[in-house]
Amino acid sequence: MEIREKIEALRKEIEYHEYLYYVKDAPEISDVEFDHMMKELEELEQAHPEYASENSPTKRVGGSVATEFAPVEHAVPLLSLGNTYNIEEIEAFFVRTQKQIDNVEVIVEPKIDGLSVALTYEKGVFVQGATRGDGFVGEDVTENLRTVRSIPLRLLKPVSLTVRGEVYMDKASFQELNAQRERDELPLFANPRNAAAGSLRQQDSKVTAQRKLSIFIFNVETSPDITPKTHLEGLKMLAELGFKTIQPIATVKGADEINSICRLWNEKRYEQTYDIDGLVLKVNDLAQREILGYTAKTPRWAVAYKFPAEQKETLLRDITFQVGRTGVITPAAELESVFLAGTKVSRATLHNEDFIREKDIRIGDHVLIQKAGEIIPEVVSVVKEKRDGTQKPFEMITSCPACGTALIREEGQAATYCPNAECPAQTVRLLIHFVSRDAMDINGLGEQVIARLHQLGLVHDVADLYSLTVEQLASMERMGEKSGQNIVNAIANSRNAGLARLLYALGIRHVGKGTASAIAAQYGSMDAVIKAEFEELCNVEDVGEIIARSIVSYFLEPRNLEVIEKLRIAGVSMLHQQAEKSERQSLSGKTFVLTGTLPSYTREEATKIIEREGGKVTSSVTKKTDYVLVGEQPGSKAEKAQKLGIPMLTEAEWKTLIGENT
Repeated sequence: MEIREKIEALRKEIEYHEYLYYVKDAPEISDVEFDHMMKELEELEQAHPEYASENSPTKRVGGSVATEFAPVEHAVPLLSLGNTYNIEEIEAFFVRTQKQIDNVEVIVEPKIDGLSVALTYEKGVFVQGATRGDGFVGEDVTENLRTVRSIPLRLLKPVSLTVRGEVYMDKASFQELNAQRERDELPLFANPRNAAAGSLRQQDSKVTAQRKLSIFIFNVETSPDITPKTHLEGLKMLAELGFKTIQPIATVKGADEINSICRLWNEKRYEQTYDIDGLVLKVNDLAQREILGYTAKTPRWAVAYKFPAEQKETLLRDITFQVGRTGVITPAAELESVFLAGTKVSRATLHNEDFIREKDIRIGDHVLIQKAGEIIPEVVSVVKEKRDGTQKPFEMITSCPACGTALIREEGQAATYCPNAECPAQTVRLLIHFVSRDAMDINGLGEQVIARLHQLGLVHDVADLYSLTVEQLASMERMGEKSGQNIVNAIANSRNAGLARLLYALGIRHVGKGTASAIAAQYGSMDAVIKAEFEELCNVEDVGEIIARSIVSYFLEPRNLEVIEKLRIAGVSMLHQQAEKSERQSLSGKTFVLTGTLPSYTREEATKIIEREGGKVTSSVTKKTDYVLVGEQPGSKAEKAQKLGIPMLTEAEWKTLIGENT
């Protein structure tokens, strides 16, 4: 057999076994046999580069590094679904549908909690993969998607088509990834969806290849070669082409049939190996879908039912207290461990003293907990019928648990805080905040490293970070010379972060990112901010009396001024970096507030675009706000905007405003 024929035969055999393993869950050979074939193929390809192919199974390991992801305009818009949260809203969907369609048949599918993508094939060969983005324009993540082993690089038939699917990370892979990140002292992912999204948008496809992503394909978007008449027929065709397809739960014809399914799957979701956050209801007949049509944002022929947040009962063993970077004391519930929404939970926030008293939470209570926004564990309520008289009423501490200083609670404020600026717990939390991504963005300094540096006496304040040497870092446990050099380089790079980041990084009470940006833009230099008076600060956008008073108090403290001077001597920039302005200035004079997670941009990226176009971003919604840019899972800012009648924009509408969707 010729070399070329042998390579092609090996590729086909490996693709066959990948299909059996990753799509059908029915392997025919052992991992050792598979690895042997893969090694043989790699050696042949290396010896004969003239027969290289970008769709070879050996490319699954990744390798290319992207500087940015190119935009991809979707041939068919990848619209999101309208959400329902109870049976009444599902009934309303059926009523609307049945007004236009007789004998409508609806398919019920699990709603995979992942990241939607479009995959394009030409004559059976995978040529492009893109994120959903805003539904109209996504990002080209082809090289990263090649590493997802359940995505066929070549189909079983030479057809051309674009399909839509959901990339996800299963629960076991998520736990494994977070365990490794914890060992490496890296921030943990909040949930499998966040992990999948972060993995798919890695600049280095080798990183994506290590993250064990998978996919379910659930729709034919467009194809000149296959023309299914129903959704179920389309899924059957996709499976015959080699795709791992979503498995429908049921076929129903009315809302009365769906109620029991919703209740059943609200429990069954926890039995799955991957996260599902709801059910999807879709009209089966594709011709009927065309009759029903679309709104501007969603199809009228489909709807998503979202499961309520999972709640679990557990025992509250104790209430402990954590000292934050600004001295705020946060009580926490120490719980009997329970598995909740995909992770093991043994602690939940209790927010503040008022929260505990309002809910009458006592040590020894049985409590219901849930994850706020599916991320932060919190106590919902007390199971008071289980009280037996042994529970202890809550008592707020009066002195700092870290330094013993008497605590303060100002009139009209919910927070109790430690006023000691030299409190060791505050210092460590402030150092962690200072190096964080949104502040000075110094990679490599995890919480454990920071705590150890402080414990060893190498770092007493944030300015001391700029005096660290490679030798000092390399001598620490689990830290070598290379790691030490990387950290020193990252610290050096942070010197040019600019005034806005520095103001935020200093940890001034009540000063968030938006406020820091507004102050930096107004004053231009640290010296001007230090000299600013209370009355003029109150006139800065996003700064009220409480924030202004906090800023003035901060710069009246000699110790804080000493730290700033040390930072200046260390070469840290004290000047505001003006954002590059576009010629259009399409948002000139407009004030934005951002809430929720945007499909295509981080908040920082969106903020830079707004500033580039002449607008500004603030952190709170007021009557002066012109627009609120709303992403997924928006918070209370969206509700406030609605009450004040302030226009709310989706990402697509915002991109039209700045001329990127024209």
